[in-house]
Order: sequence, then C-alpha cells, then structure tokens
Amino acid sequence: MGMGSKMEGPSTPANRRDPYEVLSVSRDSTDQEIKTAYRKLALKYHPDKNASNPEASELFKEVAYSYSILSDPEKRRQYDSAGFEALDADSMDMEIDLSNLGTVNTMFAALFSKLGVPIKTTISANVLEEALNGTVTVRPLPIGTSVSGKVEKQCAHFFGVTINEQQAESGIVIRVTSTAQSKFKLLYFEQDVNGGYGLALQEDSEKTGKVTSAGMYFLHFQVYRMDSTVNALAMAKDPEGAFFKRLEGLQPCEVSELKAGTHIFAVYGDNFFKTASYTIEAVCAKSYEDTTQKLKDVEAQILRKRNELRQFEAEYRKALARYQEVTDRYTKEKQSATSRPYHCH
Repeated sequence: MGMGSKMEGPSTPANRRDPYEVLSVSRDSTDQEIKTAYRKLALKYHPDKNASNPEASELFKEVAYSYSILSDPEKRRQYDSAGFEALDADSMDMEIDLSNLGTVNTMFAALFSKLGVPIKTTISANVLEEALNGTVTVRPLPIGTSVSGKVEKQCAHFFGVTINEQQAESGIVIRVTSTAQSKFKLLYFEQDVNGGYGLALQEDSEKTGKVTSAGMYFLHFQVYRMDSTVNALAMAKDPEGAFFKRLEGLQPCEVSELKAGTHIFAVYGDNFFKTASYTIEAVCAKSYEDTTQKLKDVEAQILRKRNELRQFEAEYRKALARYQEVTDRYTKEKQSATSRPYHCH
C-alpha cells in the first residue's frame, strides 16, 4: 500500500476547540446524545453535499477528532479532568493512509472504528439521511429465512429482523452472500433517539471461495474481524517486522449481542457500475451450537497466536540487537587490528 500522503488521524487540529463545543453537546451528555450529534454533523459535512465547499473536510476532521475523544469513556474522563494535555501523551495520532482514496472521501465516515481509522468508501448521504429521518422502507426478514435481491449502486435495501428473548439469548447471525461476486456492504443501524436509524456497524464484502460474503455475529462473546487497512498500516510502518504484524488488524466488533426486539440491517450496493445481487439470511445460533463453540475456540486460538507473535517479535528484536552488538564489536576489533603497525623483528 503506497504511503504517499499520510496524515495523522483523526488528525489533531492545530488550534483545538473544546470537543463538547464542536459537537454542540453539554458536558453531561449521554453516549447516545453524543453519537446522535456526531451523526448529524457527519451528514452535514458529507462529501456528497459539499462538492463546492473545500472547508467541509477540515470541519469534519474537527468533528471526528472531537468524537474520537468523547466516544471513548477513558479519553473522555482524561479530557474532563485535565483537558487536551492529558490526551497528548496518549497516541491520539493514528496514521491513516490516504494515498488510494480522495482525502475528503476518506475523512468522511459514518463511523470511526476504535482506532480512528475511517471506513474505506463513503455510504451515500441519501441513504444515511433517509435512515436518520426514518423514511426508509423496511422489509421483514424473519429468523430462519432468506431474501434475495438486486440493489443499485450507492442504494440500500433495509430489513427488519425481529427476535424474541430466547433467540436474543441464543445469539443471532446475519449473513449476506453474492454468487455473482458483487461488492456490497452489510450495515447495522441502531434506533436513534429521534426515531430514525443511525449507522452503527459496517462490514465490507470479502471474497470467500466462489462467492463474496459479509456477516455479523451477535453471539454474546467478543467476535473479531480482520481489518486489512489496519494490517497494511502496521506493516508499512515497520516493514522489518511486517511478519509479526499479520494479526494486528484483528478488531473487536463493537456490538456483540442484540436485545429482543426489531433490529434494522441493510445491504448497500458497492459495485462501481452495476447493481449488486445478494441473498441475506437471518439465523438463530441455537440450531448451530457446535459451530458457535467452534467459532469461539477459533477466536481464542487466533488471539493466542497474536500474543505468541508479539512475544516472538520481542525475542526476535532482542536476538537482533545482540547480533548487531557482536557484529559491531567484531568490525571495531577488525579495524583496530588492521590499523596496528606490525613490527618485524
């Protein structure tokens, strides 16, 4: 991945304004109020709406930076007690690789992952706005059924999945596949305080065998997903240790369980020119207890592997330093030996 145009991100604006002021929320705002304020501003500065306003991306950066502080309980606590100074020691400057996407586009994302790396392609302002206003058509997707369809690019089909207490307890999986290998996104929307739906999770389709697929797993244990952007960033930052960074992109999914009620999912067409064909299904994990257990075991194994890689990296670096030390000493000794004049008696 080219690292041509790097930027700190969500980049630290030079003269920083109080994040509460930026998001127009009070200091005792709830997480939900902060999220709602963020979504509204994110829409306001969306690139679709700001073609002729070059300042929009700067303003959005400030909004994103403020949100990255207030949406993290620990950072919010630090800021509340000691202002920006408390945060500066902490690494607030996750680097984002912008070389392969338009800056404004990359800077806009309806959701920042915990690391502050924005989602790759923007979801169109229309879709986000209609969802927030609650004016989208939602088709029911009963548990245990599937629906097939074709979605235009940059449009979305919305589905309501209604689950009872028992199903919520057993766990739910939402899966989308495309035998045509279309590109799409699977989106999960939370009920917003104003009655609409706010984007909460997003999965890009990946090629798996002969199909493209995306899935969301709400199984009451922490499920991880591989974020290839984070992986590529970690490798590019440290090409020497790239081997050890292969599992750095494992990101915990932000939502690991659903409550009883109706939940809103959408399939968003991400093909550049044509419609995306898909099949979406909603499954209760009760009938797949063995598989769920296997998944849990695999998650644990991968995390163990990541820890092993991290330990192995520490050992590798120590050995490398020792090797460096010995070769340096050898070189020095060799130099001093050759520079000594030999006296023949």
